[in-house]
Amino acid sequence: MQAEYDFSRGTRGKYSRRFAEGSNVIVLDPDVAKVFPSSVAVNRSLRKLARLAKRGRRPAPQTAIRERPGKKYGK
Repeated sequence: MQAEYDFSRGTRGKYSRRFAEGSNVIVLDPDVAKVFPSSVAVNRSLRKLARLAKRGRRPAPQTAIRERPGKKYGK
């Protein structure tokens, strides 16, 4: 800081409460941050994930197991 700055009559934390109400800082791990080019991309992905979570898990579709000719399964 330069000497000409005078904060002697300043109020510490004057706007901190207002700032805290309007922001929510989340720090991503570096490997996760590489996947997302911007905060917009992170928010879009989290919104999609939240919608999927609200729907609940759907059971995986059942697939028929076909026996191969000449192979006996379960024996």
